Amino acid sequence: MNQFWDRVLEFCQQITLEVGDRLMSECGILQPLEKADGSLVTKADQWADQTIRKAIAKVFPEHGVLTEETTHIFPDTDWCWIIDPIDGTTNFARGIPIWAISLGLLYKGTPVFGFVYLPFLKQAFHGYWYGNSGLTGYTGAYLNNQPIHTSQDSPSKSHLFNLCARSLAILQHPFPCKIRMIGVATYNILLVATGAAIGGVEATPKIWDIAAVWVILQAAGGSFISLGCHEIFPLEVRKNYGDVPFPTLALSRQELVTTFKPLAKVLSGK
Repeated sequence: MNQFWDRVLEFCQQITLEVGDRLMSECGILQPLEKADGSLVTKADQWADQTIRKAIAKVFPEHGVLTEETTHIFPDTDWCWIIDPIDGTTNFARGIPIWAISLGLLYKGTPVFGFVYLPFLKQAFHGYWYGNSGLTGYTGAYLNNQPIHTSQDSPSKSHLFNLCARSLAILQHPFPCKIRMIGVATYNILLVATGAAIGGVEATPKIWDIAAVWVILQAAGGSFISLGCHEIFPLEVRKNYGDVPFPTLALSRQELVTTFKPLAKVLSGK
């Protein structure tokens, strides 16, 4: 099985480096357009989406694909890639060099491998999390091929917690940590995986925002909590995920759920 994972990792490293090099030259230059949901898109998003899809079709022709910019229906294939060609398009369009290319690989509807690359920061994250899939192989989470782990610290005013633009309601109660707002859903959660932040919350992420980091955070020792009514995975075959939000709480360890989940409940209205 490790030969397969070697192939997967090498593919992700090569395609994100290729795509990332071109995107860096276009950061802050292209005029963004507004999509129906109010988010931004640029020609660079569309080019990156097409380039990655073509590369997957060539290297993994038996795998399905679901992407932010093109195909939102989950396919009837054992293996499926979920792609966010530019996570943080607003940052990208405004010339802020914090944005990412995200690739999650699902087996029978559940992520088992995640890869996220931030070109300007030269940071490549990946991880393996097999759950009940029956798959085997490499384990753990990595930043530039070095193992990463979540923090074991208790929350304090010297620790960080990441918010998204739509999660400010969480601050209506006293909050135990310093707040940061990154503007990139994947990096928000990856900072928890590296131990830089105690936790993070995303109020309305889509499936392409979380598929890869769902793996990496748990592989690093963290907890990924759905704030919705149901568990996120496995995904349903032939369901359209284009307009489905997945309010999410990411924490460095399970023991912190009792501290932060009550604060985050306001985001899901539960």
